[in-house]
Amino acid sequence: MTTPADRIEALRRQLTQASQAYNERDELLIPDADYDVLMRELEALEQAHPELASAASPTVTVGGRPSSRFAEVVHAVPMLSLGNAFSDEEVADFVRRIDERLGRATLAFSAEPKLDGLAISLRYEQGRFVLGATRGDGSTGEDVSANLRQIADIPDQLAGSGWPAVLEVRGEVYMARADFEAYNERARLQGGKVLANPRNGAAGSLRQLDPKISAQRRLSFFAYGTGQVEGGTLPDTHSATLAQLRQWGFPVSDLCQVVQDVTGLLAYYRDIGERRDGLAFDIDGVVYKLDDRAGQQAMGFVARAPRWAIAHKFPAQEQSTTVEAIEIQIGRTGAATPVARLAPVAVAGVIVSNATLHNADQIQRLDVRVGDAVIVRRAGDVIPEVVSVIAERRPQGTTPWQMPTQCPVCGAEIVREEGAAVWRCSGELSCPAQRKEAIAHFASRRAMDIDGLGGKYIETLVEAGIVRGVADLYTLSRDTLLQLKLVLDAADPSALAGSYGPHLPPEGSGIVLNRVLALDANEAGWRAAALAQPVRFAWNTKKIATRWADNLIAAIDSSREARLERVLFALGIEHVGESTAKALAQWFGSLALIRRLPWPLFKRVPDIGGEVARSLGHFFEQPGNQQAIDALMAQIRIGDEHAPSAKLRQGLDRAQLLVDAEIPGITRLRAEKLAAALPSAQDLLDAEHGQFVNAGLPDDTARGLAHWLEQDHHGALLLASEDAMRTLLAQAPAQAEQVGGVLEGQTVVLTGTLTALTRDVAKEKLEALGAKVAGSVSKKTSFVVAGAEAGSKLDKAQALGVEVWDEARLLQFLADND
Repeated sequence: MTTPADRIEALRRQLTQASQAYNERDELLIPDADYDVLMRELEALEQAHPELASAASPTVTVGGRPSSRFAEVVHAVPMLSLGNAFSDEEVADFVRRIDERLGRATLAFSAEPKLDGLAISLRYEQGRFVLGATRGDGSTGEDVSANLRQIADIPDQLAGSGWPAVLEVRGEVYMARADFEAYNERARLQGGKVLANPRNGAAGSLRQLDPKISAQRRLSFFAYGTGQVEGGTLPDTHSATLAQLRQWGFPVSDLCQVVQDVTGLLAYYRDIGERRDGLAFDIDGVVYKLDDRAGQQAMGFVARAPRWAIAHKFPAQEQSTTVEAIEIQIGRTGAATPVARLAPVAVAGVIVSNATLHNADQIQRLDVRVGDAVIVRRAGDVIPEVVSVIAERRPQGTTPWQMPTQCPVCGAEIVREEGAAVWRCSGELSCPAQRKEAIAHFASRRAMDIDGLGGKYIETLVEAGIVRGVADLYTLSRDTLLQLKLVLDAADPSALAGSYGPHLPPEGSGIVLNRVLALDANEAGWRAAALAQPVRFAWNTKKIATRWADNLIAAIDSSREARLERVLFALGIEHVGESTAKALAQWFGSLALIRRLPWPLFKRVPDIGGEVARSLGHFFEQPGNQQAIDALMAQIRIGDEHAPSAKLRQGLDRAQLLVDAEIPGITRLRAEKLAAALPSAQDLLDAEHGQFVNAGLPDDTARGLAHWLEQDHHGALLLASEDAMRTLLAQAPAQAEQVGGVLEGQTVVLTGTLTALTRDVAKEKLEALGAKVAGSVSKKTSFVVAGAEAGSKLDKAQALGVEVWDEARLLQFLADND
């Protein structure tokens, strides 16, 4: 049986460990809400058993021990903590205690937001900043002056005049939400360590030994009070002191107010609570301080907190719960985001049952497993996220989580490029999760150029099930588009019946339209339903943009005759932009060939490396994408297909194929030896380690090759690549084509604004003359065309000595070579 003494000892030990981790190492062992519950329990037990009191109890100590890495700073005036209130009744008790002691008719309080950051002390002598310290254990803190000088909000020299000879200003260093999210986003993309929360970011930054690291994390500061003051005086009220600090150059929160009695305090609490999510920074409550200094002195202090101030806490933004499952969500661009399904828990006043884990690297860093107890954070409108695992509560038998290999929506392969943080579904055309984005890209101006098909139309057509893939665009009828326009133009569902009447029109004079009664309340729902459940209604042609429907049908029909490079770009393959699509079309000549090529063959195209080649291979390996292409080709015709380029012959040999397959340790010379000793891919697959050595490979390379051939269908890849190589050699003409133009082999960069022709037209004309139009300037750039207001590209060209043309010279050159 647990005795009160045992429980008190256990609570003290747990709270002390959590406090030391939080204040000394910036680690969160348990959420603030759990800490507050345990502290309340300990306070109640100590009050019931005064014989068990201890001067070392967390109920009477402040913060944590200063780090030995920094010089110690002894506070002339101790930096104490605050008592907490969690209910209206506790706030009323706080006010009542002050009223009973002071006996005043009314009580004025300075009400302020309680920032979730790190308390610091700033010492000024003769108006100049000389020392900055953390709170530490309340008596002794850490000298972090060098890091505090990196914070722009903290003045090095006080403004105005009249400041005391010695002035100690106290306040909170914090990390704004936008700066916190931006820092973590960069860390995730770069595979670095993310910050658990803005408070952790602020505290960790100030405890960096290198001030340059602190400077990289944008920190902010609010002043909220004073400590030691010598050689001068301050105003008689706390609110006036804050106003004076603002005049001397310190930032003070605009949310500070002077309010009266309990009614004013609670009204302020509710007002700030409603505005909490929209603030630029995290707060975990509000602070009430008796405004006049004489009253503060009369009230005095308890062990670790003033009697004249209290913190009224908001519902915690961090709570502990359990991970019940980890699932994958596929975003509109194919990004695969792991999501934790949680045992429901109230966080910041909202029941949370799902939380993002961002990416697979983040899961690995945190080592989140199904069954783990975790800390979940929700701040403002930010999606709830898992910030840490409570390792001490991990159940036995858990296993590390692994990213699934297939998309849960369409079954396509989930892939990640080397060095990237994000995994993606490779079923771009066939995945329902990516359908809207894929169709929008397909119809865009630089792709199939279907003018008039905007985002809201695509959204409604997809949600209604009318368009399930890009090929379905070519089956749209005029009546369907008019119906769509009616639905989207209606201010609400009931407006449709009012505008167009309930009477059936004569045969052939109406359009199909839903009755729009009792439909889903959400906008997307009723739009989809309005297209999915038809009933005939009369319609007024003057009220319907029939020209829009006619023009859209014409644009769709016009796109049926397409160029290969536009179709390739329109497919939305990851990393395949316009220039890559153009190169693929020029070198391989037909979609029928391109869609069947194994990825190593794509590396035969100049400027296509392994990353782009693998992206192409992954895309065409997905059955759903191939089915979508089949459906598309039944609706359109590619008019400029041709035989593969004769230039392909220059790099099509078995040795180069082995190099392009990226076999570890296989250089061009070693590949030539293998090709000579083992003339076919099948010979390579049938060979053993000794034959590789006899072919001239070092022993470790031979073992690596044997291991590579045993993994991930590499043998099948080599066989398919060799077969595709033979097909290309058979189709490519024996004679090389004529040189494409006067700019063949040259690289051109366009910058600035051209007046006589658009950049797109200039690019098209330059490419027709054989040039490659690049987006950035390098030593390999042949010349730069600089229009009006040219910027950094022009500067770089001049610095590198690259030739620069103005628009007049470009126009003359194009005219001479027309």
